[in-house]
Amino acid sequence: MPPARSTTPQFTALCRSMKLFSALVCAVLTAQQAFAHYRFLGINGSGDYEYIRQYDNYYSNGPVTNIASSDIACNLGAIARTTGTLTVAAGSTATFNVPNGISHPGPLLWYMAKAPGSVNGWNPSGNVWFKIAQTGATFSGGAISWPSSGLSTVSVKIPTSLSAGEYLLRVEHIGLHSAGSSGGAQFYMSCAQLKVTGGGSASPGPLVSFPGAYSASDPGILINLYYPVPTSYTPPGPAVWSG
Repeated sequence: MPPARSTTPQFTALCRSMKLFSALVCAVLTAQQAFAHYRFLGINGSGDYEYIRQYDNYYSNGPVTNIASSDIACNLGAIARTTGTLTVAAGSTATFNVPNGISHPGPLLWYMAKAPGSVNGWNPSGNVWFKIAQTGATFSGGAISWPSSGLSTVSVKIPTSLSAGEYLLRVEHIGLHSAGSSGGAQFYMSCAQLKVTGGGSASPGPLVSFPGAYSASDPGILINLYYPVPTSYTPPGPAVWSG
């Protein structure tokens, strides 16, 4: 196992620069930050990385913050990793575990990308991703809330009309608690490898790339949740494919 890295580089730098922080205090506070983060594991009851591409910071739950990096596709270092491939039927449901629960406010988004052959180790570069579902915000009494907050499992339906073949299924949650300044949004994602059976012959779209689908200035990414409280919210990325 590689050495653990802090989930918040700015916090690590602060610890190193301020002598009043003892090594023990820094370690405790960093561990608390890591516990506040989350990851998506164990699709449909499988082992943690049996069908999910394991990424470099799996032990710290840390987010991706650079949306211009290739890490935004499948998490740190995982864009071309290998693992098992799970067979699922078009129209069935895929469920991921979230061991710590989703602890930050923000949207939940789902994408898929079809591999030209075997999905195992395939690098999904270029315009290959399409969005199949998303959950944004709700508004009531001048307050904003997030239906995905606190969930310990998340599920999505594999589109019924999707053609048979091998795919990546990308689950993503965007933490917006610090998104009032550019680069403050936190992206948590995992990519599962699937072999889809049955289905139809539909052509999904629009197709987008990761990186490329998001901009740091997108209103669904650069947003202050606290004052003034937003009265509307649109998740970033393309429209959901109706399938």
